[in-house]
Amino acid sequence: MEPAVLRDDMVDSLEHEAKAVVRSEQVGLAMREVPRHEFVDADRAAYADISHQEHGTRVLSPSEAARLLELVDVRPGHSVLVVGVGVGYTAAVLAEIVDGRSVHAVDITRSLVYAARENLAAAGHGEVLVDCRDGADGLPEYAPYDRILLEAAAVRPPPALLDQLAPEGKLVLPQGNATQRLTVIESSGDVEEHGTVAFAPLLVEGEQADAIERNRTAREDREHAERAAQSRHCWEREWIDWDGV
Repeated sequence: MEPAVLRDDMVDSLEHEAKAVVRSEQVGLAMREVPRHEFVDADRAAYADISHQEHGTRVLSPSEAARLLELVDVRPGHSVLVVGVGVGYTAAVLAEIVDGRSVHAVDITRSLVYAARENLAAAGHGEVLVDCRDGADGLPEYAPYDRILLEAAAVRPPPALLDQLAPEGKLVLPQGNATQRLTVIESSGDVEEHGTVAFAPLLVEGEQADAIERNRTAREDREHAERAAQSRHCWEREWIDWDGV
C-alpha cells in the first residue's frame, strides 16, 4: 500500500476514535504529509499506532506524538525549540506547520543528532537545525521561542528553557518523577496539566548511551537514589528500622 494512503489511514483513526487525539486541522494535515517511514523501520509497521525503538531511543507512537503536537499549539510564524529530538519525527511535523527554518532542535546523544539530521533531510525538512546540546540548557543562540517542546521528563522545568520563552510563549513537558503529568507552562506563569504520561528522564552530560560516563557528584548520586526509591511500590521499599529512629 502507498505510504500516502497509510498516512491518511493513520490520521483518520487518530481523528475519529472515541477519544480523538488529533483535533486541529493543522496537526492532521501536517501528520498526513510527513513520511513516518523515514523515521522508523518501514518493515515494522511505521504507520501503526505503536511506539518503536530506533537508535537506542523510543520513538513515540503517532497518538503520543499527536498529544504533544496539539498541546504545543504552534502557528505559522512561530519559532519552535524541540528538546530531546530523538529521531526527528515530531520536529518534522512541526516543520510542516511553521516552516523548517523556524524549527530548532537539540539532543544530548550525538548519534541521535546525526540520525535526526539524516531522517529530516530524507523527509524533506533538512533545513531544521539539529544540534548536540544538553537539553536543560536549551539553545540560547536562537531564543526567544514561541513554543518549546521537551520530550523528556523533568521534575521541574529547566530554568534556561523558561528564560528562552518569548512573551506569550509556552513550554510543554512531561513533569514529574515516578508519576509524570503532561504540563503546559506559559511565560505568564499559568500552568495546566493534561493527564499522565511515561517518558524517559532528561539526561545530563555523561548519561547518554554513546558517551563516556563521567563520575556523578554526591548530590547526583543522592538524587538518583531518591528517585529510585520513590518509583518503587510500597512492598519493594526497604524496611524501616523504627527502633533505631
